[in-house]
Amino acid sequence: MGAQPIEILRQYMAKADSPTHGRELNLHFNDLEKGYLGQISHLGDMIPVMAGIALSFKLRGEARVGLVYIGDGGTSTGTFHEGLNLAAVQRLPLVVIGEYNHWAYSTPPQKQFAVKDLAEKTMGYGIPAVTVDGNDVFAVYEATKFAVERARRGKGVHFIEVKTYRRKGHAEHDDQHYVPKEELEQWAKANDPVDRYVQRLLAADRVAEGDLKDIDDRVRVEVDQATDACVDEPLPEPQTALPSVYVDPPAAGKLWFKSL
Repeated sequence: MGAQPIEILRQYMAKADSPTHGRELNLHFNDLEKGYLGQISHLGDMIPVMAGIALSFKLRGEARVGLVYIGDGGTSTGTFHEGLNLAAVQRLPLVVIGEYNHWAYSTPPQKQFAVKDLAEKTMGYGIPAVTVDGNDVFAVYEATKFAVERARRGKGVHFIEVKTYRRKGHAEHDDQHYVPKEELEQWAKANDPVDRYVQRLLAADRVAEGDLKDIDDRVRVEVDQATDACVDEPLPEPQTALPSVYVDPPAAGKLWFKSL
């Protein structure tokens, strides 16, 4: 979406010059000019947020489309259904990608919904849906391209279910002790999306192995340089914590807390 590695690394390290100036987490930042919004921790809430943004596109007559992701667990929240219903009724230019991750934190699908596919959840709202192999780059691209073009023609919201697998924990504190080890190994060996994509490119003579190595080397250098550039940058000063919180923040240098 146009975010630079150094921006992401600064955000992850909570540096003073990060996009949120040391606030929030690594994925929670916006760049409205580039067209992306940071995630909300309450994941189902992103659906009504993006429905509202898509409504603004429609009202202004802009040929723009909103694209939003939701995990299988998030599709069990109330805001997911409220946002989806609004988008359907208003025929908004919105594409919703539902990730069938097989685990919603530690909850497997069979313990949180009775349908086989996430796509079935859209039927009651009159929203067309498709289910694709979420680890197939080409399948996801084609499905998304079709949905975006359809939304841009004024045909309304479209739902894409991608069957995939969450191979790491929900967050850094999640060691996935509840996931069978053999299940993780199976998805890693046979279904890694990057490995499958590379194999198809090579098999179709779309790219040479040397070119792929050049890309890997270039990206590694870019990330290493960005890391070296920001790792020693300063953290935000304490007095910068409140100006974005209060309309009339304490004056610079004035104590706004006391030690106990």
